[in-house]
Amino acid sequence: MLTPVTSEKAVKLVDLENTLLFETDRNMTRTEIGIEVTKLFGVKVAKVRTLIRNNKKFAYVKLNKENPAIDVATKLGMI
Repeated sequence: MLTPVTSEKAVKLVDLENTLLFETDRNMTRTEIGIEVTKLFGVKVAKVRTLIRNNKKFAYVKLNKENPAIDVATKLGMI
């Protein structure tokens, strides 16, 4: 379960760092998150970082340079 975060910070990450921000299930691993993003959007994932805050898990998914994150963000309706 991946839920895109559409905050101002998330949009800034899309523009500057080619990174998407998702709220995920607390039990998902980094590998599972990367595979899920690849399957859903057909993009290559370069790196996945996770953060747990207020009993919620957030995943910062950095995409390869060939896959602009702004295209995926547009599909999701973030921008």
